[in-house]
Amino acid sequence: MISDVLLVGCGDLGARVGLRLAALGHDVLALRRDAAAVPPPLRARSADLTRETPDLGDVRARYVVVALTARPRTEDAYRATYVEGMARALDALEATGHPPERAVLVSSTAVLGARQDPQLDDEATPPAPKDGPGRMLLRAEEVFHERLPHGTVLRLSGLYGAGPARLIDRVRRGDVGDPHAWTNRIHRDDAAAAVVHLLTMPNQPEALYLGTDDEPAQMGDVARHLAERLGAPVPPAADPALGHGKRLSNARLRATGWVPGSPTYREGYARVLARE
Repeated sequence: MISDVLLVGCGDLGARVGLRLAALGHDVLALRRDAAAVPPPLRARSADLTRETPDLGDVRARYVVVALTARPRTEDAYRATYVEGMARALDALEATGHPPERAVLVSSTAVLGARQDPQLDDEATPPAPKDGPGRMLLRAEEVFHERLPHGTVLRLSGLYGAGPARLIDRVRRGDVGDPHAWTNRIHRDDAAAAVVHLLTMPNQPEALYLGTDDEPAQMGDVARHLAERLGAPVPPAADPALGHGKRLSNARLRATGWVPGSPTYREGYARVLARE
């Protein structure tokens, strides 16, 4: 099997990445615990990376994407999946004797922790994970760079745009939490496009990017926007003076030529509501 793309993990985001790459003419092999859940035309191979090292002896991957999902959200589950599971996949890849030209690890801005700095956080912001899963994600980034020094980590902010729209359900119930909290998000289609862009862009990507849309927003502003379109009770307004939490910049990723299809929550949730 000469698959030029290896997907280590093929949940919702991994599948979107794989389908985009297949549409560009790539032959994609996806590792997933349940191979039957991998959508065609992607090739599938069953592998429980928390327990076993996959056999990749017949794979010659030019591009590698690590897009794993851990359940439940505990330190042990994240260690088993993101650190130990990824290491098993990279062991198998190394054993082929054909290192990839490019590799992307999908991580999370959760590794930055919660900050109160009024400035936008970016790739230079020191990581400060606040819990066990965040610490394991940071350790996975370290292992990834140790094993693939030329690889790229993409830290994604809050993903939305697939499956049940939890925030929309909360707005309908009038349960939106702290209206003053800063939030950062990225539509799943834009996240998938960012991964493909980093794999295929002409210039060698840098080691780290933040994947988020153009506009950090306070929860109250997002909730009021949705409530007006849903005919739901209008929640409390956000007060910028009371804003707290991190605000993220996508300037480095934008500078590579990546352009989000949903630059803010307004366009993104318009797509979600249209789908509903």
